[in-house]
Amino acid sequence: MSTRLSLALRIILPAIWIGLIIAIDLIEAPLKFQAPGITIPLGLGIGRLVFLAMNITEIILAIVLAIALWKPRADRRTWTLYFGLALFLAIKVLVIRPLLAQHTNAVLDGTSDGGSTTHYFYIAADMVIAVLLVWFVIAQVRRIVPNTVDVLAAK
Repeated sequence: MSTRLSLALRIILPAIWIGLIIAIDLIEAPLKFQAPGITIPLGLGIGRLVFLAMNITEIILAIVLAIALWKPRADRRTWTLYFGLALFLAIKVLVIRPLLAQHTNAVLDGTSDGGSTTHYFYIAADMVIAVLLVWFVIAQVRRIVPNTVDVLAAK
C-alpha cells in the first residue's frame, strides 16, 4: 500500500465509520419503530439485520484501518487509539450484541415484554467508539498537516 493511500485511509475510514454510527444509531434505529404499521417483531427483525450488517462493516473498516496503520508505521498514539477502538468494537460485538440477541429472542418468544438496559450499554459503546473515531481523525489530520496552524498564523 502506498504511503499516500495509507495516510488517506487513516482519515477516510474513521470518517465513514462515524457516518455509519450516526446513520444507524441516531437516525435508523429510533425512526424504525415510528413507521406506520411496524410491529415489535418486525422492527426487531429489521434491527437485527441492520445491526448485523453494521457490525460486519465496522469489523471490515477496523481491519482495513489496521492495514493502513502498518505502512508507513503509525506512531504510538495512533496505535493506542486504534486498540481502544478495536477493544470497544470487540466488546460491542462479542459481549453486548449476544446479550441483546437473547433479549430479542425472549421478546419474540413472548417471554419478555421488552425494555432492556442492555441497549444502553450498546449505545454507550457506540458513543465511546464515536468519540475515539473523532479523536483519531483529528490526530491523523494534525499528523499529516502538522504545521497548518503555524503557516496560517505566519500569513
